Amino acid sequence: MKAEDIKKIAVIGAGDMGHGIAEVALLAGYKVAMQDIEQKFVDRGLTRIKESLDKLVEKQKVTAENREAMLGNIETFTDVAECASDADLAIEAVPEIMDLKKKVFQTLDGAAPGHAILASNTSNMSITDIALATRRPEQVVGMHFFNPAVLMKLVEVIKGDKTGEATMQTTYDLALKMNKVPVRIEKDSIGFAYNRVNAPTQVLLSLMVERGHVTPEQIDARMRKIGMPMGPYELMDYVGLDVAYHGARYFSERLSRDYEPPGWLKAKIDAGELGKKTGRGIFDWSKGRPEIDLSKAKEDFDPAVLIAVQVNEATKLLEEGVVNSADEIDKAMASGGGSGVGPFQMARGIGYDKLAAICENLAHEFGVKVFEPTATLKKGKI
Repeated sequence: MKAEDIKKIAVIGAGDMGHGIAEVALLAGYKVAMQDIEQKFVDRGLTRIKESLDKLVEKQKVTAENREAMLGNIETFTDVAECASDADLAIEAVPEIMDLKKKVFQTLDGAAPGHAILASNTSNMSITDIALATRRPEQVVGMHFFNPAVLMKLVEVIKGDKTGEATMQTTYDLALKMNKVPVRIEKDSIGFAYNRVNAPTQVLLSLMVERGHVTPEQIDARMRKIGMPMGPYELMDYVGLDVAYHGARYFSERLSRDYEPPGWLKAKIDAGELGKKTGRGIFDWSKGRPEIDLSKAKEDFDPAVLIAVQVNEATKLLEEGVVNSADEIDKAMASGGGSGVGPFQMARGIGYDKLAAICENLAHEFGVKVFEPTATLKKGKI
C-alpha cells in the first residue's frame, strides 16, 4: 500500500494528542474515525476540534465551507474494533502504558483490514514490543506527533525490528501529505531522536535543582533574557511534570539509572502538582502563564552546558545507527522544538572541543556517566 491509497484514518484516543492528530488528518483531506473509552471523552475531543477549526476560520486559514466538510468527514466511536473496521491506517494515541498499548494493538490487529498499517504515537516506548501483540509486525510503525499536533511540524517515523520498508515509506509519505516534517528513525531505541537528545538536559536540570545549585526561576529568567520564548522549567510545567516523571522512569529502567527521577520531582507528583494542567507545578499557573522575574537571572549560567549534553547524546544516536545523519537529527530537533536550530548546527559555532570539555566537567561534577563525552564528540568530525 502507498500513501495515496490511504483514504480513511482511525485515531484511538481523543485526548490532547488524539484529537490533535484527528484534526491534522481532517485538514489533510482524510476521512477520520476517532475513538475513546467513554462518550464524554469522545465529545470533549470533538468539541476541541470544532473550536480549533473555528479559530482557523477566524484567521482565514480555512473557509467556513471547508470546516463543515471536515466535520462531515469525522465519525466517533467508543469501541476500538468498530472504529478501525474500515480504516487504511490506525494511529494509537492512548496513555504511555505498555500493557494498554498492547491490548489496543491486539484489538486493532483483529479488527482492521488486512492491508491496514497500525501506527503508535508513543513518545518513548518500543515499537518492536508493541508489534508483538499483532500478527502483522511488518505493518506496525511508530508515527510520533508532537503537541500541539496541529502546529508542531515534526513527525518521527520509527522502524521496529520487523517493520517493512514499504510501511516506513508509506508512513513517511503520509506525514508529508499532512504538511509535516518527517524524520526516519532507523532503529527502535528508547526516546527515538527528539526525546532521546533532550533527555540528558532533563537530568542536568533536575540535578541542579536537587543539589541547590540554582532555582528554576534563575535559569528560566536567564534563558528568557537570551531570547528563548520559554525557559526549560516552565516548559516542563507546560508539558506536564507527570510526563517528565514517567518518561524519566522509563529511561531509567530501559537505558540508564542516571535518568532516575529526582526526589523533588517525585514530591511534586505525589502532591498532585503536575504543572499547567493542575494550576501548579514548578510554578504557579492558577492565574495563567507564570510571571518570570527576569531580574533573578543567573547571569553566570552558560547555556552551552545544555547544548553540550544534547550534542553528546545526539552523537550516540549516530554511533548506534538510530538516525542516519547529523542533518536528520538537526531537522528533528529544529522541527520538534521552538529554536529552529539543531544541536549540530549550534555545535559548529561553539566548537566540539569546548563541548567535549564541558561534558567531561559535568560528568566529574555530578558523577553521571550519561554526561561522559563520546568518542565521536571528542574527535569532532561529524
